[in-house]
Amino acid sequence: MAASLLSTLGRTAVGAVAALGAFALMAAETASAQALIRDAEIEDTLRVYTNPLLDAAGLRRDDVRILIVNEDNVNAFVAGGQNIFVNTGLIMRAETPNEIIGVLAHETGHISGGHLSRSREAMNQSMGPMLISIGLGVLAIAAGAPDAGAALIAGSQGFAMANFVRFTQVQESAADQAGASFLEASGQSGRGLISFFDSQIRPFEWQTRRAPPWMMTHPFSSDRVESLRQRIDRGSYRDAVDSEDNMRRFRFMQAKLIGFVRSEGQVLARYPLRDTSQPARYARAIAYYRQAKLNQARGELDVLIAEDPRNPYFQELMGQILFENGRAAESIPYHRRSLEFAPNQPLLQVNLARALVAANGRAGTEEAIRLLADAVRREPDNGFAWREMASARFERGEEPLAELASAEASFSVGDYSSALNFAERARRALPRNTVDYRRADDIVNFAGNEVRERMQRTSGGGRRG
Repeated sequence: MAASLLSTLGRTAVGAVAALGAFALMAAETASAQALIRDAEIEDTLRVYTNPLLDAAGLRRDDVRILIVNEDNVNAFVAGGQNIFVNTGLIMRAETPNEIIGVLAHETGHISGGHLSRSREAMNQSMGPMLISIGLGVLAIAAGAPDAGAALIAGSQGFAMANFVRFTQVQESAADQAGASFLEASGQSGRGLISFFDSQIRPFEWQTRRAPPWMMTHPFSSDRVESLRQRIDRGSYRDAVDSEDNMRRFRFMQAKLIGFVRSEGQVLARYPLRDTSQPARYARAIAYYRQAKLNQARGELDVLIAEDPRNPYFQELMGQILFENGRAAESIPYHRRSLEFAPNQPLLQVNLARALVAANGRAGTEEAIRLLADAVRREPDNGFAWREMASARFERGEEPLAELASAEASFSVGDYSSALNFAERARRALPRNTVDYRRADDIVNFAGNEVRERMQRTSGGGRRG
């Protein structure tokens, strides 16, 4: 993706999730172990799709983050507060923008309803029956009924789950209905959500019907579809169609993901050479670039840039191809134009900054640091930008500031041990009573506490005599 950046989510998402998937059978799905894809174009498209829904829900746009998970499963979920995670598999398999927008509306319903915090409360409440069952089992064993006691203890988890899933099923239905309301309020059809359920989830309902009822965190998809259908058919915007801009963004988003994620053969099967549309050329250019077929990739991109020279993402891709083939100086004009046509995009700023340093060494660091400082101001947890900042600072001989930037990079992904190490070195060398010194001190204190707590948990709570 942008600068081929794949990062692992660190401290962003922990805890409970509210998933759209029809058979998330309480497999505590978190994003903490999954790779996130950063891409300016796809993120911008998902943001354009989501903003009207957030407005309809009365949520602040800046409070909600949208993240792309490099996972082929068809799913989306909310985690870690107001973070919406969208799997690449969902984007690639959707048939219309309205299907993706429908899913985003459902997830907005979870955020608007405060379902994550309420799920934690429900989980805690569900522990009561489980503990009671375990206690009764212990008493039964003590009373001379070991079989009955063992059965009570073994069933304790099922009791807790049964209480919890009743709560989550209500939440899922509420999010469906809230999503339908947000679609209607933003002048969009809800039929995409129904078609998404019908094509991507409902065919697998037979699997969920074989699972024990107490494991079903979601209602059956057929029940959800019929309930939604009644609501949506009454709506004023039932027959509204996707705007041309949404369709264009959808085609390019799918083409880009398919180009990056699928094999060259799969890309050419989906976008054969006879297809000369811009999305097809885009997908093929990316597939060729991934196979180091530089001339073929540039051939497709040359046509795209000639047809639409102000498209920032065509310029970005050409710059990326050149940079990653050791031609940093040639990549700079393309990265400049990408940022000119899509100003203030942190990922595009990082692309240009690293090209400047790679091509010009110390002479390129002054502009690069300005770009990177703006990028991390907009995205304080952008670990990739902080790593490039560290590189630029080292190039300038500013080692304490480079150590601090490395500490920020590690801190942003939850690597508190490395963050502590870098921040301690920075703090020793930075002048006292400066903003940078105080930031290094903050990281030392916070990361140090995290490291000590983890060590205590690992050792079982402390020293043993």
